[in-house]
Amino acid sequence: MSQSNPVIVLKVGGALLQSESGMAELMGVVANMMSDGQKVIFVHGGGCLVDEQLTANGKETIKLDGLRVTPSDQIPIVVGALAGTSNKLLQAAAIKAGIVAVGMSLADGNTVDAVVKNENLGLVGEVTPKDASYLTYLLSQGWLPICSSIAVSAQGDMLNVNADQAATALAKLVAGQLVLLSDVPGVLDGNGELIDQLNQQQISDLVQQGVIEKGMKVKVEAALEVAQWMGKPVQVASWKQPQQLIALSNGQSVGTQIQP
Repeated sequence: MSQSNPVIVLKVGGALLQSESGMAELMGVVANMMSDGQKVIFVHGGGCLVDEQLTANGKETIKLDGLRVTPSDQIPIVVGALAGTSNKLLQAAAIKAGIVAVGMSLADGNTVDAVVKNENLGLVGEVTPKDASYLTYLLSQGWLPICSSIAVSAQGDMLNVNADQAATALAKLVAGQLVLLSDVPGVLDGNGELIDQLNQQQISDLVQQGVIEKGMKVKVEAALEVAQWMGKPVQVASWKQPQQLIALSNGQSVGTQIQP
């Protein structure tokens, strides 16, 4: 594999963190890709773990348009679940697969700028790419950055960032190829069939019809934003079929390709 391959930015969802075999298999594939010279960055959320921790602490989960509302009394719990437990679960799976991994958050190394996204969402952050030096250094060492979707604003507020949007910012920063992995094979049509590719018009039609909704709507819109910004497609695929990633690093299409 040529060194000129773009960095693959893999965004993984919370459901993966509940599947030990899923994490092991995915990391095994990533280890092979890395040994072939493919640079990879992981970005993760961990909604399931956040929900568990909130419940354990007697707090309720509040959603607005598919995005988690994060009141200030919940942020310590959210940070612990994402930057702590979720991050270390993935790091442990990577280490077990023989990968040298660096656990990090969006707050590390001046990587992004973070601001409060919308007062109604509480301590939820909006991030923009800032400085690639830290990531570039980690990748140059042959290490795997595993980045949680926790950021810190210039005012020092800890912020919870939607993981799809976090992955978007990092993909922009390193001009990488963004792959949004979830527990579905891609975007499904009204009959549950996989859609090979989608453009902006098709996406807005399917959103209006209610076929693409909630979390998948956030995911597809994030993918479209990156595709348009970078002028190249973004993949929405499944971590249940990690072998697809090898096809992807060889230039083939997997899952649903979101076209700019």
